[in-house]
Amino acid sequence: QVQLVESGGGLVQPGGSLRLSCAASGRILSINTMGWYRQAPGKPRELVAGITSGGSTNYADSVKGRFTISRDNAKNTVYLQMNSLKPEDTAVYYCKWTVVTGWDFMNSPYWGQGTQVTVSS
Repeated sequence: QVQLVESGGGLVQPGGSLRLSCAASGRILSINTMGWYRQAPGKPRELVAGITSGGSTNYADSVKGRFTISRDNAKNTVYLQMNSLKPEDTAVYYCKWTVVTGWDFMNSPYWGQGTQVTVSS
């Protein structure tokens, strides 16, 4: 089993910054993709940013130029640096990884438990 644990959420004023972390533990043979999603009350979960094993990144239009996703393979951790935060960024943020855990080389998705980000004055 793979466990993902997010941290770094909290309350921040508009224009402020936060850095989210998502650390993995468990048996991982290889990592395919890492991503950050968010879900605001009454809205569907949406992709915020993703990064592939090769380092290619993708961002939602609403966060381009403000958020940066990065990974530390040695620490099995992915980060989301969030700058110039806006009230509309308020949501629960989840990390999702697709990894191979067995010699069948099947990719499986794993989700973290979520961390609350609130942007408010």
